[in-house]
Amino acid sequence: MTIPAVLFGVLISTLYGAAFHLWRGGNLSKLSMYILASWIGFWIGHAMGGWVGVSFLDLGPLHLGTATMGSLLFIWMASLLDPHRDDERS
Repeated sequence: MTIPAVLFGVLISTLYGAAFHLWRGGNLSKLSMYILASWIGFWIGHAMGGWVGVSFLDLGPLHLGTATMGSLLFIWMASLLDPHRDDERS
């Protein structure tokens, strides 16, 4: 894994978390939670793509397809597990 690929992965996963926050709204702590969940999911998805051998939307050494799916899955799980998610609807 090259340094540019790692930086690109961090950039893409940060954009996923920020876009979800823009869509759902919230404060700075929710933004941090979404970005952290996106980072974790992105790299787990990337690792799983390499481990299983799936070549779906690969970009250089980065398994972008599976990494994106992992990122979106972890962001969705973080939003469901957020203890303050009902506070916004009141």
